[in-house]
Amino acid sequence: MEGIVKAVCISEKKGTKKINIHSSKFIEEYGLEKDAHAGNWHRQVSLLNFEAEEEFAKKADGIEAGVFGENLLVAGIDFKKLPVGTILKCNDVILEMTQIGKDCHSGCAIFHQVGDCIMPRMGVFARVVQGGTIGEGDVMKVEGKNPVLTAAVITMSDKGSMNQREDRSGPAIVEILKEAGYNVVETMILPDEQKILERHLKRLADQRQVNVILTTGGTGFSMRDTTPEATYAVMTRNAPGIAEAIRYESMKYTKRAMLSRGASVIRNQTLIVNLPGSPKAVKESMEIILDSMKHGIEILIGSAGECAR
Repeated sequence: MEGIVKAVCISEKKGTKKINIHSSKFIEEYGLEKDAHAGNWHRQVSLLNFEAEEEFAKKADGIEAGVFGENLLVAGIDFKKLPVGTILKCNDVILEMTQIGKDCHSGCAIFHQVGDCIMPRMGVFARVVQGGTIGEGDVMKVEGKNPVLTAAVITMSDKGSMNQREDRSGPAIVEILKEAGYNVVETMILPDEQKILERHLKRLADQRQVNVILTTGGTGFSMRDTTPEATYAVMTRNAPGIAEAIRYESMKYTKRAMLSRGASVIRNQTLIVNLPGSPKAVKESMEIILDSMKHGIEILIGSAGECAR
């Protein structure tokens, strides 16, 4: 699959509309030169399908390239149908898709003008793997998908979120995942608020399409421990065996393992597993589930067969 670049846009200041500069230098692990939204994060480059913009322009006046906040307007590639991790190549530039769509809380200028905006549901974001120059008329090719499994780690802690307690469980999970070959794309510490966790679980599963989300903390009997409730609220299918295995095997270390309410579920093609809150329990839990978890993820995304008997 390939497409044609129709516009290359930047905004020199945040909060201002992007304008078409026709050609730009793309800087590795940064974004477009002089673009205000470039930086060391996962949304370095925004891309939008040209045909979608053309269709939208029929119901709105004054639609110009860049009005939706897109850096690249490309004809012939329906980005929203491609999975996160897709590699895009244009000249020497290599991009890796990192997110599909985005949350739009306040509404952009075009939304206030016509009551709609296509970027939140049809735009995608990417990071610059290799730099170079892209201009109008250049050919962009879809090169396949990065095969490395991705993960996100969330620590649930009121005190941790206020920097009143050092988080040692989250970093322990990250270290184990990296040693096992996962690309950990996001880590965060959240207060023990169910709705906040639900929102991030949905975002990570739906927009970032990570293969696995591991949470730590918030699985006990306290009234503030609502991690399992948030996890069940976002699931599309239950996968209780992982949580059951953690409780069963952890009983060998402490009888209090029976008090853990941790859940394990699937949301579309993302596995979500709740781990205990202590660094020691986290490491023990990861030892229990790591090998089988990877096989389950590969079955979920279709890269492995079912378990042989």
